[in-house]
Amino acid sequence: MAEEEDDPIIQEVDVYLAKSLSEKLFLFQYPIRPAAMTYNDMTHLSAKIKPKQQKVELEMAIDTVSPNYCRSKGEQIALNVDGTSIDESNTYSTKLMDKQVFSSIQAASNTSRYAAAIYRKGELHVTPLRGILQLRPSFTYLDKADAKHREREAANEAGDSSQDEAEEDVKQVTVRFSRPESEQARQRRVQSYEFLQKKQAEEHWVHLHYYGVKDSRSEHERQYLQCQATGMENTELIKSPSEYLTMLMPPNTEEEFEKPVAPSNVLSMAQLRTLPLADQIKILIKNVKVMPFANLMGLMATGTDSTAVLRCIQQVAMLVQGNWVVKSDIIYPKDTTSPHSGVAAEVLCRGRDYVMWKFTQGRWVVRKEVAAVTKLCQEDVKEFLDHMAVVRINQGWEFLLPYDEDFVKKHPDVVQRQQMLWMGIQAKLEKVFNLTKEDMMPKKQDKQSGLPLVISGEQRISTARAKLNENCGRLEKELQIKKDLNKANAALMEDIEIKEEPLSEDEEPMDTSASGDSINNGMVNGVHLDENLHVSLKGHLTGGHTDAVSQELKEFVNTTFKKHCVLSLSDLKRLFNLHLASLPPGHKLFSGISDKRLQQTVLDIGCKQILVPFPTHYAVGPDEQKVFALWEFGDVYDQHRQILFELFTKNYRVRRNVIQARLTQEFGEDLSKQSVDKVLKDCCASYGGMWYLKGTVQS
Repeated sequence: MAEEEDDPIIQEVDVYLAKSLSEKLFLFQYPIRPAAMTYNDMTHLSAKIKPKQQKVELEMAIDTVSPNYCRSKGEQIALNVDGTSIDESNTYSTKLMDKQVFSSIQAASNTSRYAAAIYRKGELHVTPLRGILQLRPSFTYLDKADAKHREREAANEAGDSSQDEAEEDVKQVTVRFSRPESEQARQRRVQSYEFLQKKQAEEHWVHLHYYGVKDSRSEHERQYLQCQATGMENTELIKSPSEYLTMLMPPNTEEEFEKPVAPSNVLSMAQLRTLPLADQIKILIKNVKVMPFANLMGLMATGTDSTAVLRCIQQVAMLVQGNWVVKSDIIYPKDTTSPHSGVAAEVLCRGRDYVMWKFTQGRWVVRKEVAAVTKLCQEDVKEFLDHMAVVRINQGWEFLLPYDEDFVKKHPDVVQRQQMLWMGIQAKLEKVFNLTKEDMMPKKQDKQSGLPLVISGEQRISTARAKLNENCGRLEKELQIKKDLNKANAALMEDIEIKEEPLSEDEEPMDTSASGDSINNGMVNGVHLDENLHVSLKGHLTGGHTDAVSQELKEFVNTTFKKHCVLSLSDLKRLFNLHLASLPPGHKLFSGISDKRLQQTVLDIGCKQILVPFPTHYAVGPDEQKVFALWEFGDVYDQHRQILFELFTKNYRVRRNVIQARLTQEFGEDLSKQSVDKVLKDCCASYGGMWYLKGTVQS
């Protein structure tokens, strides 16, 4: 005791426990703000709290007249969030980012060791804290801006989505029966992010009034930090210093969890390489799903034997187009079910094996065909394809990696062994899914490897060029033959000296040729020189032949508009040229059809001309400005199309949201998206976010 340093007691302080605010006292921290720069002088617009979750949101005004404030950026942010509309629900009513929201997170889950204390008149008053919250700026307004942007894009883009396969009108309904929930499954569900978000959303906000530090109400509330009953006699606390210190600072108790031997997702390569080689390969291929052998060797430690890696990879993966794809039973272990449909793991493995086998036969797979064979829901099939393929617009799903020809050449023994395994899987799939022999045969195979033949892009380009040259040569010969025939017919006409009555100015024969030469074999001035045609020496057609031509022309125009719905005169003439080219020599339509007669026939079958107001800078010819539409199809969409045509008499291009609003005004809120998509697909074309009548859009 004599050697101990003298440490006398200088002062004794009475400590009081104040409980008036113990259930309401929170400590706010602003970790991104210096302590000298407080928010006390800023205008607090609103405050709200969720007491059970201890979640607080404060809305504070921004000083927009400060020299540090960029007004143009503030206006741009407000425009992105609220758009141009003026609504009560707008985030920034002044069209300027003039406020920001601070949202809280819990800094400590257990605050039993923390308290707020004040020292007054030689007394220390301590109040336990309910919670410690850290407040940071909230950027939810950016989410709202993104939502606005997506809505605008959805309003401008085409009605029918350009997915790999169009959705059918009649959709398959999967009936699911819930199983009794086990205790383990219930604990996983309760701890899931979705469940926690749902629980947080259930608690309602409690709106509060904010009072500044110098406000009289705040001063009144601070009085409750002092213990109100200081005259009570308390028994002296008799504890040793070490026990008292333990009470003040109890040791942290951390639950020790047993580390899994082979985690499903390794955080670092260093941790991965501490595991056995088989576990390393299993973890990698399970997370990556598809991997070339060269990439797998690159992830192994230096000096790893490739033979050992090959031996291990064959236990957890199958060879598809020279690449390794994780086995289905690794992805879907036994006694598990699908998160989408509740289907057992055995059924999922069979379906996924079928998709893998299809990719051994070719580069492309169509999702609807897989769903039709496996009888699984679209979500499960899409999950299979996401593992090993990438979607291509209007084509299907293409295998994720290119054909690994190097591996196939270096390891023919492995390739042969994998082929034998696939033959066994093929026999099993053929029995399970009742597939025919034609379905199981691959289209083309490489003679050397026996695997699907993969055609490179250069080979496809060279093949296309050869076909193009061949077609060009054939077309040149046909054009030369037609020119020779035209010259011979002209000479013959001079010898016969046919006298034709002149046509009136509005009865000029229609130019149905793509160039200066006529495409109608044996035609001069619209008259075909064939002995089977009843042509008089004066050039007049007989009455019966004229009626037959009119009837034939009506049938062509009616069929064309039933197929295309909307056509410009230029497109109609082009289609008529193609129709004439497909007719045999001597057909009655080779008698010469004028533009006026063609337009009159269009009006006779029930079409109407749409007077589209093209702007002066819009470079369209006179034939392209004449737009005709079939007014009545006789189906339920006739009124929809007529309203659409009326919109295009006011403007030559219209946005989708304008069309949607106009149709909704006429047919009410029951108007389905399918009806709008049907009308737009029949009559319009989309370009640059705008909709045009067919034949009027400029490339």
